[in-house]
Amino acid sequence: MDNIEGKAWKFGDDVDTDAIIPARYLNTSDSDELAKHCMEDADPTFAGKVKAGDIIVAGKNFGCGSSREHAPIAIIAAGVACIIAPTFARIFYRNAFNTGLLILESAEAAKAIEDGHEVAVDPATGTIKDLTSGEQFKAQPIPEFMQKLLDDGGLIEHWRKRLAS
Repeated sequence: MDNIEGKAWKFGDDVDTDAIIPARYLNTSDSDELAKHCMEDADPTFAGKVKAGDIIVAGKNFGCGSSREHAPIAIIAAGVACIIAPTFARIFYRNAFNTGLLILESAEAAKAIEDGHEVAVDPATGTIKDLTSGEQFKAQPIPEFMQKLLDDGGLIEHWRKRLAS
């Protein structure tokens, strides 16, 4: 997985899946349509401003609530390349990797990085750099087998590639 560099979008603790993609939009699985409403209940302007490669930095327990896979799909479709938080809800953690979304746990980075800062992430080493402040943080590196899932675009694509070879 390549290094990531983008603008930080800061959110608080306990961002639930309904804030990520409100239930009123779950009548579609079209990722482009979901992207238009990503984070709408947390920040109504988010989907119109986020750029490909940007990074969500959040508080603890990101992705709590329902087990909807629409949440990481909407985040990916909106262009977010990575989420950094102290902790993730377990079902969101699994859904993120299953759908190909990089997430990193780092309480220090999540606390220190400010909204709008430029951030660089090296998934292989777990290094997070706040390019605006110059601070550097460490997250647990992604294990090689999980990096492969991310590189392949998630669990389904990973298995498609394995079955085809």
